[in-house]
Amino acid sequence: MANENVSWKIPAMATGMRSAWREGYGLADLRKDAMAGLTIGILAVPLSMALAIATGVPPQHGLYTAIIAGFFIALTGGARFNVSGPTAAFVAILFPIVAQYGLGGLLIASMMAGVILVAMGIGRMGRLIEFVPYPVVLGFTAGIAVVIAVLQIPDFLGLTMDGLGEHFVENLMAIFASLPTLNPFELGIGALTLAVMLLWPRLNIPVPAPLVGLVFGAVAAYVINQWFGSTGIEVETVASRFTWEINGETGNGIPPIAPSFMAPWLLPGADGAPLELSFDLIRALMGPAIAIAMLGAIESLLCAVVADGLAKTKTKHDPNAELIGQGIGNIIAPLFGGITATAALARTATNIRSGARSPIAAVIHAGVVLLAVVALAGLLGLVPMSALAALLFIIAWNMSEARRFLHTMRSAPPGDVAILVICFGLTVFFDMVLAVAVGIGLAAALFIRRMALLTRTDRLDSDSHPGIDGLPAEVAVYNINGPLFFGAAEKALTSLHTIDPKVQIIIIDMHDVPSMDGTAIVALRSLIDEMHREGIALILVGLPARIIVKLRRGGIRKTREMLTYCRGLQQARDVAFAWHRRRHDKA
Repeated sequence: MANENVSWKIPAMATGMRSAWREGYGLADLRKDAMAGLTIGILAVPLSMALAIATGVPPQHGLYTAIIAGFFIALTGGARFNVSGPTAAFVAILFPIVAQYGLGGLLIASMMAGVILVAMGIGRMGRLIEFVPYPVVLGFTAGIAVVIAVLQIPDFLGLTMDGLGEHFVENLMAIFASLPTLNPFELGIGALTLAVMLLWPRLNIPVPAPLVGLVFGAVAAYVINQWFGSTGIEVETVASRFTWEINGETGNGIPPIAPSFMAPWLLPGADGAPLELSFDLIRALMGPAIAIAMLGAIESLLCAVVADGLAKTKTKHDPNAELIGQGIGNIIAPLFGGITATAALARTATNIRSGARSPIAAVIHAGVVLLAVVALAGLLGLVPMSALAALLFIIAWNMSEARRFLHTMRSAPPGDVAILVICFGLTVFFDMVLAVAVGIGLAAALFIRRMALLTRTDRLDSDSHPGIDGLPAEVAVYNINGPLFFGAAEKALTSLHTIDPKVQIIIIDMHDVPSMDGTAIVALRSLIDEMHREGIALILVGLPARIIVKLRRGGIRKTREMLTYCRGLQQARDVAFAWHRRRHDKA
């Protein structure tokens, strides 16, 4: 039966922006958005650089992501306060893509993920987050945090290494083997930056701690390089590690120009040669693209839910419009050198606490990052790599939610604890895609088991039940309570296979059966066939019309004096008496 209430209309776009305008938007609101945008823009500059480097690409690509994706997602998304850009959650997914396919492959995969996100939004899959169990989310986010932290150890300690690979254990072994090359100056600057970022918030000065910490680290690195550079001691900075070449111009660090169009399929692959766009490449990147889209959807919608709770407005986000906005941002950003983007919880929370009123704050944040690229590229190149590693240590710690992880380990049911540990281990030692797939599978199996335990079949005593009192001994009454699906149907119907040999008619009260799936219908049909062979009649009571239609389509139809449907137990009692009387008369 077709559901006339189903609408296939494409979800509205830019609902976050429109909700702010509907409430009324004036000059005072613009001032609040400008201050919030300035604050999160300043915060986004070092974060975007650090996350791009952690992903395995030059820092300007993280800045381009905050500029382009942050701008378009704010204008087209369905969340009023979300601020989008590169995030730590993607490091564990994007780093292996860069290692295998290079920058060009990463940008193509990001665009493919954007298309998938748009399709998910149009398909109204915005409620996706409701079906991802909390232990799965906590397990893979904590695992990603561990992977991020380990990837920063070489830069924090100033180790001399050829580079890290895709596998956690191999990376750990390589780090341990390189410990003799530890640079005490790099370690000192990293420790100084870490200490400043941890202690600065206690002063309650409204300047982002990451900015202050990186300034301290940059000054210390500059002094060391000036005083000890002639002796061969040098602290590695963004400018000393990265070089760029654009339109014949070259330089160190970050190019001081705005993001411009660059075709991802013409950018270098893992071997340094330009990629060749082909069906084989698209097919190879499809798995990573799906993983990016799934994680982007989960993180963006989680961020929007948290933002709704933090904000003082009554406006709620539109999940489908938010997916479309995230998709549009991830399609456009790679065309200008931006990597994968999604809503960032830390920046969104800062945005709300800074007084943001609308998505205009996120637009201004993108403008602030653009201004930093154009005007301050030289200063950004002075930031030491060990200081950025310290910043990523803090991001990883906050992302791990260690307290919630330990609390869940102590207080959650054993099944949830097992899912948490398995997701965490698979994320660390294998990859996040496998962790989420296995985690959701295990959670589904655990849910099915729990639901199956709730579904039960009991025999009722006709003498103590007012609706069926006085029934003869040849009539038995059973009650099925709970949904009948593939995990519960066999268990619920098993007791009906072993009945008293004297019973000729069975009444099955199904008022408390809210749903039946195909497996349950097959099991019920098998039971009915078995009962009919033994000459036992069945009366099904209390089924709604939609389930009766399903049963008829499944071949379970009324049979004279052998199978029928009744609305209530009183009607079933009368039918059972009539059938029993006729059988008795025939005998």
